[in-house]
Amino acid sequence: MLTRKELKKYSRQIIISGFGKIGQEKLKKATVFIAGAGGLGSSCSMYLAAAGVGNIKICDCDKTELSNLNRQILHGESKVGINKAVSAKITLAKINQNVNIETIEEKITEKNICRLVGNSQVIVDCTDNFPTRFILNKCSKIKKIPLVHGSVCGLEGRLTFIKIPETPCLKCIFPTSPPKEIFPVLGATPGVIGCLQAMETIKYIVGLSENMKGRFLIFDGKNMNFSETQVVKNPKCPVCGKKSNLNNCSKKNPKLERRY
Repeated sequence: MLTRKELKKYSRQIIISGFGKIGQEKLKKATVFIAGAGGLGSSCSMYLAAAGVGNIKICDCDKTELSNLNRQILHGESKVGINKAVSAKITLAKINQNVNIETIEEKITEKNICRLVGNSQVIVDCTDNFPTRFILNKCSKIKKIPLVHGSVCGLEGRLTFIKIPETPCLKCIFPTSPPKEIFPVLGATPGVIGCLQAMETIKYIVGLSENMKGRFLIFDGKNMNFSETQVVKNPKCPVCGKKSNLNNCSKKNPKLERRY
């Protein structure tokens, strides 16, 4: 049940058509796993906490560095050298004291991911590398829960909502990992995409409108526009296809092949 304070605090979203008290109670009971407390994880986690998501698991094994601070607004100069998940909890607790924040300082691996995700209802991909994203993708299938994928580069960002078997999985969209590199990023770019990840997560939990199933949103900050493309399942995908054979994964989504 919602307290009087919560009813007042969340009143402006409760009055959204289709949201209501029931939707707010769903958020309060929900558990969300956020992989990464960097640029995407900063804005995403802050808006999930502000919205009243009751339980947030935030996972990051890295420590805050000075070069992170142009985009990772969960942190600050006083937190340089502190683990990012721990730093995130300090910030999120100030935003909403009623949210339970669980910090996870482990590196995500094939062996530990299902344990780390636990009873979460949604996985939010706020990572910055494809090997980890592919691990999250597999966990999403195993646990039969959605994966909200976001990525950024420079002034451009991308977003999709993955729910196997209803949608293509991440491996269908990106059969191989792009080369590892230090990519440019303007801080506002992950701010935009992280906010949209939070919105897709909240919509799913509350049951508010349709998520971006089978659609890939592209944000172009340079020209300030949004576009989207349809993504298709690969019947030979090693994760969600009929056969588990990585060498047979050949069908691609040509518009999405560069970077990310």
